[in-house]
Amino acid sequence: MQLSRRTLLAAGGATMSGVLTAGAARAADPEPTAPSAEEDFDALLARAETLLTGGTFDPSDPDFAAGVAALDSTAEDLWDTLDRSAGRTALWTDLAPLTAPGNFGQSYTRLRTLATAWATPGTSLSGSAEAADALVSALRFAHDTAYHPSAPESGNWWFWEIGAPRALMDACVLLRGRLPAGDLADYLAVVDRFCPDADRRTNSPTLSETGANRTDKAVIVALRGLLGKDAAKVASARDALSDVRDAGRNSLFRYTSSGDGFYEDGSFVQHEVVAYTGSYGTVLLGGAAYLLSLLAGSPWAVTDAKVSVMYDAVERSFAPVVFDGLMMDAVRGRAVSRERAGDHRDGATAVAAILLLASGAPAELADRWRALAKGWLTRNRTTPFAELATVPQLALAKAVLNDPDTPAEPRTTGSFVFADMDRVVHRRPGWACALSLSSRRISAYEAGNGENLHGWYTGDGMTYLYDADGLGQFNDGFWPTVDPYRLPGTTVDTRERADLGTGGGTSTYRPANAVAGGAVLGGGYSAAAMELTGAQGSTLRARKSWFLLDNAVVMLGAGITASDGRTIETVVENRNLGADGRNRLLVNGVPCAVEDGRPAEFGRAGWAHLQGVGGYVLPGTTTLHALREQRTGTWRAINTGADTGGSTDPVSRRYVTLWVDHGISPIDAGYAYVLLPGASAAATAVWSHSRPVRIIANDATAQAVEDRRTGLTAVHFWGAGSAAGITASGPATVLVRRRGAQVSVAVADPGRTQAEVSVELPFRVRSVAASDATVTLTPGPRPLLTVAVGGSRGHTHHAELVR
Repeated sequence: MQLSRRTLLAAGGATMSGVLTAGAARAADPEPTAPSAEEDFDALLARAETLLTGGTFDPSDPDFAAGVAALDSTAEDLWDTLDRSAGRTALWTDLAPLTAPGNFGQSYTRLRTLATAWATPGTSLSGSAEAADALVSALRFAHDTAYHPSAPESGNWWFWEIGAPRALMDACVLLRGRLPAGDLADYLAVVDRFCPDADRRTNSPTLSETGANRTDKAVIVALRGLLGKDAAKVASARDALSDVRDAGRNSLFRYTSSGDGFYEDGSFVQHEVVAYTGSYGTVLLGGAAYLLSLLAGSPWAVTDAKVSVMYDAVERSFAPVVFDGLMMDAVRGRAVSRERAGDHRDGATAVAAILLLASGAPAELADRWRALAKGWLTRNRTTPFAELATVPQLALAKAVLNDPDTPAEPRTTGSFVFADMDRVVHRRPGWACALSLSSRRISAYEAGNGENLHGWYTGDGMTYLYDADGLGQFNDGFWPTVDPYRLPGTTVDTRERADLGTGGGTSTYRPANAVAGGAVLGGGYSAAAMELTGAQGSTLRARKSWFLLDNAVVMLGAGITASDGRTIETVVENRNLGADGRNRLLVNGVPCAVEDGRPAEFGRAGWAHLQGVGGYVLPGTTTLHALREQRTGTWRAINTGADTGGSTDPVSRRYVTLWVDHGISPIDAGYAYVLLPGASAAATAVWSHSRPVRIIANDATAQAVEDRRTGLTAVHFWGAGSAAGITASGPATVLVRRRGAQVSVAVADPGRTQAEVSVELPFRVRSVAASDATVTLTPGPRPLLTVAVGGSRGHTHHAELVR
């Protein structure tokens, strides 16, 4: 059934699930009588209120009880501490002086929370005349004291142009029936001063807004237009999504090839060089979904056919990096340091955004996304969605969970090389592994405004292991307690580092290396590499490769060299065991009574096993170092941000750390180890002895493995050379899989330094069954593939051959 625009707009006060049953992608029935402009504005304002409160629902419904209780608890605390006295100098004592951007920004956010509680059935403030009067007075006080058109913009621009105006407009939507006309006019004027449109940065008018910042501003301008009954403003907000002003240059509905936005390979970048799917990308998706839903069926509905880019992002960009409802930290940037925004919360925000987007998407897509979401919602029992979501988000989830026709989609599986943001994700039914790489194109970290003070090595090959049975690994106090010098997967110079990002503004660090990325074969296997260059003040160099297979991740390092007189280490594992974890550690099958806080050394370690995590095989035997310890830290030590700063309360967690010591100023050192996620101790011992995956090469020319069970050979060539019978004319990542007469080949140039790469195979090939246009074959007993890699930005080139 299709709904007319009048019917759609009239739905503004219905339940959340009802208001979103028809969306922007569905055509409207002919209308004998079009609603007036006044009706359009009023209906969309009612819809905006519903998007904040959840609309009409039964507060006694147990499905909504958690959301209402959480909102009520937060609002009660804010209400009790709100200074309502005549002589006040701030609204809350901890946010004084009010004139500081971070303080008035957070004050508006708190006022929005109170206004939401006032407008939501079932809270203690619901419908309270006293609360409404106090909120009207507080908004006036904030305006007169701090946030008004004549105030000079200072400090962090975000509070002036996005944070404060968005919270202010939301509060005005909720309180619009109680606000004096003069007050509303003043608040619209302050938005016109600091966020007049979504196209430009107000404090730097030559700077065009991009990505999530553009979306945020478009929402603000749309709400300002509706509240001021200004059709041109609402239209400008809609047009900003497509960047009509600049002919689509910064459109959110296009793939980019550099800078901010979504890329065709699923990457998302913000701040020009930061992998940010899980933070800014989620904001962009949520803002776009909000406007598509808010404006659906109205004269300002989004009609840009290229909105399909946003639809594609759900499965191309987000599904690979959401694990059982958690957002992978490898794509959350400096947000990992935020105490109140862990991977579970950013994951829940992404799930909610996808469900909101589904409300207006074509039915086939919406059905697939709801099935994805249902799988995420039902599998995450560690941090259930109901404990994190707002009432409107709960309404969307309730509709999906209660729909017997929507199946719960199983976990996403496959291998994903996000070449445009230097990230690799490998997923199997029970686990996932994510690699955080960096290069001269993508930053090793972002820090600033007091955030991510210890993010030094997060982009140096940090390896994140996600286990279906241990979803708390990275959100259970990991970041304030982990040793930031020993992040899993990294090779590090043990020198002491100074805190990052202690000043205003944000900054990034991009290393000098070109190689970071890899190739993916058939969506199921991948190989990745990174040339590690030590940060300022370190001569460390290393060549690191990862081979991501069916039940194993093989990690190789070569050419590890430094000359600074300091110890160099490669961290095999640094596992958070929780507050009381005593997981058993075996080395070569022998239980290790490693004393707390005292490192142990195992001279000829062939394999190790950590209970509840998996196995570690060290081919050729290696001296393995182990440490079991309790670590204590604070969120404040890694984040002092104005609105994200952490608590000074101590947090303690237990860890097991495994590492290889390369010694002081090593020359051409190396390592090799295999991660077997979820493997038992017995399976690890068997794997260690049977060696189903052989390491063929591990030196400064090539790193290669051969998986005999699957017929896969994978090589990263650091230069021209041969390994495992495969010869390459220059640097390249090559995967070859033989299955009977069929041969599958994948080739990439993650360093982006060449125009063409030639790959010679060690067996006869007769013909090409299918290939990318960039691949040509010279058949014969030593067939030669010529791959035009120039301009492909490190993406994979494929060929299917016949022997």
